[in-house]
Amino acid sequence: MKTQFPPYEVFLEFAEKLADVSGEMLLAAANKVPEIDVKSDASFVTQTDKAVEKTMREMIAQAYPDHGILGEEFENINLDAEYVWVLDPIDGTAPFIAGIPVYGTLIGLAWKGKPFVGVINHPATSDRWVGVSGLFANRNGQPANVKACAELSKAFVTCSSPDFMSEDELARLTKLRKIVPYVQYGGSCFVYGTLASGRTDLAVDSGLDPYDVYASAAVIQGAGGFMTDWDGNEITLDWSGKVIAAGDRDCLEAAIEILKAD
Repeated sequence: MKTQFPPYEVFLEFAEKLADVSGEMLLAAANKVPEIDVKSDASFVTQTDKAVEKTMREMIAQAYPDHGILGEEFENINLDAEYVWVLDPIDGTAPFIAGIPVYGTLIGLAWKGKPFVGVINHPATSDRWVGVSGLFANRNGQPANVKACAELSKAFVTCSSPDFMSEDELARLTKLRKIVPYVQYGGSCFVYGTLASGRTDLAVDSGLDPYDVYASAAVIQGAGGFMTDWDGNEITLDWSGKVIAAGDRDCLEAAIEILKAD
């Protein structure tokens, strides 16, 4: 049964304002060598990550003080709220540090815990995907739609990095790799946008958190696609770990059969 979401227009307009502001900040910082810290999970963080998220949080608090916020760099707020903003200020901090322009900002809005509105913003390439789950998605103002690909043997697959996977997860990915014709590694959230645009068929990742996927989930679901964990369960605000995105349900279900826990 399809979720009946509330009106989205005002929320999407505000999400794009967040993207405009965060995009300007990223472009201003992109040509400078950043100061790098390493977090407890061994991932990189820069002052730009923190500054972008802080600015977006301040804008949200002013516009929607009763909304919750789940972000990568600061403490979560009011996650039991009806509406929760899910923020990743720089998805692809390592590429950002290296000057490889596949990094972007992810701005999602959850309604009652489900992906609702999403923006995948890539200022370095002037690309922006926006979407509303189950309704529509577009890239730079033009419709974005996933493509049909029912057979894994024909699926173009992406994976951010197998280094994020456990030994067991990597073994399951290897089983999938033997069936599909190709796996493109890297690309951060840009590849979730390209899946929504029908350029790829399947995205398989692990070691992620809600701020890594909620915006992309709304865009992909708006483009006619799907996102679950490796067992076929819905992504939730208290989920973390393994994720599959697909443009075709048959392809998704075939991948789950290979990747799910025994």
